[in-house]
Amino acid sequence: MATTPSPAGGKKHADSLQPVWSRPVQFVKGIGPKRAQLLHELGIETAADLLLNLPRRYLDRSNIAQIGALLEGQTVTVVGKVAMTGVIKGGKTRFEATIVDGTGQLSLLWFAGWRFLQDSLKKGVILAVSGNVTYFHGFQILHPELEILEDWDADDLTHTGRVIPVYPSGETWRIARLESRNLRRVIKPLIDNAETTIKDYLPQAVRDTVAQPSLPWSVAHAHFPETADDAEKARVRLAFDEFFFLELTLANRRSAIDRLRDGRACPPTATWARTIVDSLPWPLTGAQKRVTSEITADLRSEHPMRRLLQGDVGSGKTVVAALAMAQWAEAGAQAALLVPTEILAEQHHHTLTRLFEPCGITPVLLTGSVSATERKSRQKLVASGEARIVVGTHALLSEGVDFHDLGMVVIDEQHRFGVAQRQKLVDKGRRPDLLIMTATPIPRTLAMTLYGDLDVSVLNEKPPQLGRVRTVWRGEEAREKMYDFIHDAGARGDLTYIVYPLVEQSEKSDLKAATEGYEALCARFPNRRVGLVHGRVKAAERLATMERFYHGDLDILVSTTVIEVGVDAPAARLMVIENAERFGLSQLHQLRGRIGRGPGESICVLMLGAEPSVIARERLEVMCRTNDGFEIAETDLRLRGPGEFLGTRQHGLPEFQIADLLRDSILVEPARKAAWEILKADPRLSAPDHQLLREEWLRRFSTRTELLEAG
Repeated sequence: MATTPSPAGGKKHADSLQPVWSRPVQFVKGIGPKRAQLLHELGIETAADLLLNLPRRYLDRSNIAQIGALLEGQTVTVVGKVAMTGVIKGGKTRFEATIVDGTGQLSLLWFAGWRFLQDSLKKGVILAVSGNVTYFHGFQILHPELEILEDWDADDLTHTGRVIPVYPSGETWRIARLESRNLRRVIKPLIDNAETTIKDYLPQAVRDTVAQPSLPWSVAHAHFPETADDAEKARVRLAFDEFFFLELTLANRRSAIDRLRDGRACPPTATWARTIVDSLPWPLTGAQKRVTSEITADLRSEHPMRRLLQGDVGSGKTVVAALAMAQWAEAGAQAALLVPTEILAEQHHHTLTRLFEPCGITPVLLTGSVSATERKSRQKLVASGEARIVVGTHALLSEGVDFHDLGMVVIDEQHRFGVAQRQKLVDKGRRPDLLIMTATPIPRTLAMTLYGDLDVSVLNEKPPQLGRVRTVWRGEEAREKMYDFIHDAGARGDLTYIVYPLVEQSEKSDLKAATEGYEALCARFPNRRVGLVHGRVKAAERLATMERFYHGDLDILVSTTVIEVGVDAPAARLMVIENAERFGLSQLHQLRGRIGRGPGESICVLMLGAEPSVIARERLEVMCRTNDGFEIAETDLRLRGPGEFLGTRQHGLPEFQIADLLRDSILVEPARKAAWEILKADPRLSAPDHQLLREEWLRRFSTRTELLEAG
């Protein structure tokens, strides 16, 4: 278990920290018990939480333009009162609001997305609007950036005559009557004497090393900056802190594992691993040999292995994992592979069955769809230890699945599992070795943030037997040409994938469905053998269809994205992805990875069902330009952001309030270095100058025991 920090001397950390920072939010002037109860719903428990709820933007009211002095082509911010609103029908229906400020009037126009404005932009409402000034029968701004102001008090410098904060708003804030104006009145007194009432928890040595301003200055200027530059400097310091405390937690978790010697060294037996290698139809790549050596060194250590294995599609991760699992299985223990979906479990089980056949071992499959009788039978094999290799979905985590001697855990597509789920399987053994695999290459800064407690191995080399894949995108006008591609592929003996985004037609979507596509292709190619798989096909039938395709008993496989991972048919050299503009970049890359598994050139055709958006066009261009998974991952992260990139939220990992993994990526490495160096020198943060640091760490992470204690 990781060393969870605790306050020294039995003293409550709220008493030893500075009064403002640790003050319960209900005792902040202007809050009170009722408002505090609402703020608790937003995760705001203390004044510190309130102060770290930063403005979402700023208005520079020292530079507000007067309507009467506007010029065409200017980009301005104007404050005015709504004089009238209305929907104007004609060539294109639009919504118009007219504002006045005593010097003139300005029209605001919306041609789209305006319906929600009708209820909020009532006569008399005061607005701050920003945008480019145009002229058509008077000055106007099209689709302005908009802020509703509660009031406009020229005598109150908290709200005007300076750069002022505009805070995030929502239903809870409105119910609490803590919109921007009232929130400014609450926060201003908290930071008026910040230099004396707020102490910095970061040691001076860290601040000097990373060149960050002090906490009191940063909090004050994040809320009431004198300039936009000051606001950004303050935000960067507070973003750095978020990265720092997460890295401190990851470093704590890893150092606790490294201090323990309650793991087991796997006996140096590699007969089964050599048997598997000898049975492969091609030699291991240099990268596979290197990573296998790294993993084997971990297995021989008494420290439990904690390693992340990254590899692009087709790089051979499953073989590397099998070689590691074989070593524990040969030693008499068990190895378990956890995967997120049943179809992936079926495919991994199928692959491992082939790999372990020369060793006389048959892996056991445990999924939710296994019948109750069969599940009990397989659970007995697991509990007795007879099942050396076990593959399964979340079913492996359930009560009743007990291992006789679990020596190793492998988790595939880790981003679909949370920290707590991974720990639940690890806890079924006695400090088993842990190997986490991902087929989605993860950019360096994101990997350090998500998996900073793990050693990282990268398979950056593809087997030489893999052919080249050429990617093109085409519109509907090229459909006949695409059918010619399918015909020619069949004539050469090449197999074809046709991928659709939906199982069946939806009333809300114009996407072609796999079932309709299957019927159309059967009619178009009556002499070709066409199969269909999707998520609603029963597991046994789905696997049988894929087997037929793999062995060449089908010419065309029509599918949804269930074939995104795992189906390796070397003779498949053509893939057509319908409505490709609707797929994400990583998903397109994963799908494309199903072809090019044999020698020669393969072709991936991205068929568009509609004119692509700007972002969709960029995705398509990247797909056609490169097959490099890491370059694709970097682009995907930039286009979609970390949350969408990962697919699901990392359970147990904090949601950054201030830091942005893209915008602030340059902060990750120095934050990591500083955190790890501090914990290396003072593992329990017991030094006097680390007291505030330890207490702030507790404040931020004391409720996240799955992060503090997972190992």
